[in-house]
Amino acid sequence: MAGFIHRWFLSERPLNSKVSELETSWNPRVSLIRLKNYKPTIKDICHYGFLSSVLLFVFISFPAPWLLKLFVYCLFGLLFMIPITSQLFFNALPIFTWLALYFTSSFFPASKRPPITVKVLPAIETILYGDNLSDILATTTNSFYDILAWIPYGLFHFGAPFVVAAILFVFGPPTILQGYAFAFGYMNLFGVIMQNVFPAAPPWYKILYGLNSANYGMHGSPGGLARIDKLLHINIYTQGFSNSSVIFGAFPSLHSGCATMEALFFSYCFPFLRPVFIGYVCWLWWSTMYLTHHYFVDLMAGSVLSYVIFLYTKYTHLPIVDTDLFCRWSYDSIEKFNMVKSNPLNNDPSDVENVPLNMMATSSAMGSELDGELDTDNGESNDETDGDEDAGNPRSMSPTLFDLSNSSATSNTSLDLQGDATPRSIKPRAFD
Repeated sequence: MAGFIHRWFLSERPLNSKVSELETSWNPRVSLIRLKNYKPTIKDICHYGFLSSVLLFVFISFPAPWLLKLFVYCLFGLLFMIPITSQLFFNALPIFTWLALYFTSSFFPASKRPPITVKVLPAIETILYGDNLSDILATTTNSFYDILAWIPYGLFHFGAPFVVAAILFVFGPPTILQGYAFAFGYMNLFGVIMQNVFPAAPPWYKILYGLNSANYGMHGSPGGLARIDKLLHINIYTQGFSNSSVIFGAFPSLHSGCATMEALFFSYCFPFLRPVFIGYVCWLWWSTMYLTHHYFVDLMAGSVLSYVIFLYTKYTHLPIVDTDLFCRWSYDSIEKFNMVKSNPLNNDPSDVENVPLNMMATSSAMGSELDGELDTDNGESNDETDGDEDAGNPRSMSPTLFDLSNSSATSNTSLDLQGDATPRSIKPRAFD
């Protein structure tokens, strides 16, 4: 750690680089001008079209007064329009969509929901591993094991996403928090959709009811966490799991998915601590089965889901980490993976000449700030762009809607209306 800090102080990168700055404007006109000059890509249309369809489904399905639902959606719309708040809400939209769908799941009518499977998961468990691993681990219980299992499952799971986000924001490269919110939100969103499409009973159900058929009128169970309630003289877990929005959501395990996603992002930023993060995932796997909340096949499914989404996010959104730098303010530029240029089958000589094969630089001097482009005295905006100058330059990029709040001086599709869009390279502000 001492050597790591030493490299930070010896770094020649400026600690107050604009690449790490956040948006501080409260003027909605800034967002309107950016939106006016924005041209969405196919990826953006799929991204926001899918999330919008889920939110529309939640709007229709959630049993609340229509005026109240309209008020909530309008409030969110306002927060999306104010620049200082939009940088959070745009990037966290997958997380908000997942939470909205999760808390709406309990209101789906039972007559329109798939039947609950009770026998499939234990059968798969026996076929793949020779026995029910959860039953084996839960055979011997004592207070020490209960506390040891409660720490990652009942404590760390709920607080870890916020801790990870804060650490990534400070010590990771600029814009990495956008990627974390994207991956974390989509992993949980897909997980909840799968749990609703394929409802499955967890191990505690087999302990209480055997292999008898389940129905949506049943209450959930805290499993082994009931012993924690008894030990600490509380009723938090018994009440919480009994009234869970997704009671029969054993497959996939989102506890495993969240822990795996956190470990993947930490391993990406701090590779020298990878064994610690792997150990944490294994610890949570054991506690999950010991507390009879998931089968091992559920844990594997959650981890695989996280890994697939992380890989997509890594090669489409994440900045490349420089392990010689200490924190976000040490970066004066960021680079991202270029899938086309790093393709070994791409033998175009022009690509080799103009752009590095393994990555594409996405940084340069910021130029004038957005407030210099907006005439606040007369309320008129300057929409001048220099899109023709960097046309054809392989280093120029059109921003995606994922980077809506990521102020990039590019071509005439730029959302920041930079006055100097030269064909050198681009340097986004990191709206984490």
